[in-house]
Amino acid sequence: MPTVELTKDNFEETVTGSDIVLIDFWAAWCGPCRMFGPVYEKAAARHPDIVFGKVDTEAQPELAGAFQISSIPTLMAVRDRTVLYSQPGALPPQALEELIGKIRSVDMDDVRRKAAVGSAGAN
Repeated sequence: MPTVELTKDNFEETVTGSDIVLIDFWAAWCGPCRMFGPVYEKAAARHPDIVFGKVDTEAQPELAGAFQISSIPTLMAVRDRTVLYSQPGALPPQALEELIGKIRSVDMDDVRRKAAVGSAGAN
């Protein structure tokens, strides 16, 4: 599946309507972003069941600001509307594949239980 350009208009619908979404926050002037682009595109082709989104931080400053993106590229992984990973830096192909495997293997029931305990303790 090709990558999807995410904007403030389609971001919410894309993230809530998909099980797993990877998001690449990037900009055209960013050298590491341009180097990571082909790696990301190839992973998208290998994993058609995952939405691979791209947020151009220059064109979508509201989205970049909402997620406090201060360094690009930043890769974010969302599963069941929960951010499981968010780190700046371009990943090599093998590291991206390993991350995808880890995101797929997360026990989301366990994540929700821990989040519920954490929010109950914060009150």
